[in-house]
Amino acid sequence: MDMISKKFLPLLIVSAALSTTISAQEDNSKVVFKPHAYLQLQGGAQYTLGEAKFGDLISPNVQVAAGYQFNPWFGARISANAWQSKGGFNGYVINGVPSNTTYKFNYVAPGVDFMFNLSNAIAGFNPNRIVNVSAFVGGSANIAYKNDEANNVASQGYTMAYIWDGTKVRPAGRAGLALDFRISDAVSLGLEGNANIISDKYNSKKAGNADWYFNVLAGVKINLGKTYTRQTQAPAPVEPVVPAEEKVQENKPAPVQPVEEKKQETIQRDIFFKINSFRIDADGEKKIAELAEFLNTHKDAKLTVTGYADAGTGTDAINNRLSKKRAEAVTSRLVHYYKIDKSRIITDSKSSKVQPFSENDKNRVSICVSE
Repeated sequence: MDMISKKFLPLLIVSAALSTTISAQEDNSKVVFKPHAYLQLQGGAQYTLGEAKFGDLISPNVQVAAGYQFNPWFGARISANAWQSKGGFNGYVINGVPSNTTYKFNYVAPGVDFMFNLSNAIAGFNPNRIVNVSAFVGGSANIAYKNDEANNVASQGYTMAYIWDGTKVRPAGRAGLALDFRISDAVSLGLEGNANIISDKYNSKKAGNADWYFNVLAGVKINLGKTYTRQTQAPAPVEPVVPAEEKVQENKPAPVQPVEEKKQETIQRDIFFKINSFRIDADGEKKIAELAEFLNTHKDAKLTVTGYADAGTGTDAINNRLSKKRAEAVTSRLVHYYKIDKSRIITDSKSSKVQPFSENDKNRVSICVSE
């Protein structure tokens, strides 16, 4: 497996980065995963480990599979991998010169794989993600047959300790990585690499250790039915700020003499942020300056700063952190740059559980309201 790991590790790192950063902003709704079945059709090449040059041991390979995705990160599939494997024999004499020769035989390997979607497990479910990275482990029953070419070599007097004829069934284990590139909700194109370990008797040669063959496949994956649904979320209403003179105070006797109430001014500023950011831009800086001017003018006023995150992207953990950081960024600017006493500011965050705006993108916000 070391050879496969080295080949696929750089591709895994790049694909994981893509899968965690590419997401869609659509509407104010929650995406809910829906269990579904799928079909796969793949073709490619196989390399069978043996005593010959690398290129001489390449043979064609195909695979068909049907699977079921139980949740965003776990699924299973049944597959049939088949066509051809090769063996190499070192010491074969051609025209009096020792040389290597190769021989081919056929097989079909029905099996079961357990699939783990690493992108969804790490970055959260997103049906619009362009690249999904998966790992899998499983096993198969390798049914090998038509080993005529190896038997022909053995019939010439060469020693092949594990020569076999007819049809042989042997257990095999395998593991690998898969990349799916989204084309639509129903269709994706995929690349897959897997390594298979099988009995030492597979290629008719005695090596004293297990035999290996490696498959690289490309193909198409078709989802059967819907893979997700959308649940519309009604935005939580924002309570209007009511001036003090409009508040009705009950159960108090009316004064004998009319008393002129002091008018209490208020202010509200909504400071918006970009996706996955709590950096204050020029527009936000202007609004913070207005808040500072108000607090300096009204020495008894206090300010509540509440951070939010949009529900259309990210996981709960990511949104919790973003909403908190957005509120803290505004408070920190008021305290450290504009020298507002921190005791006059209440800092709070609502994550993505509360959505003050109907437009999804506007919920990346810190709402600042004076008391």
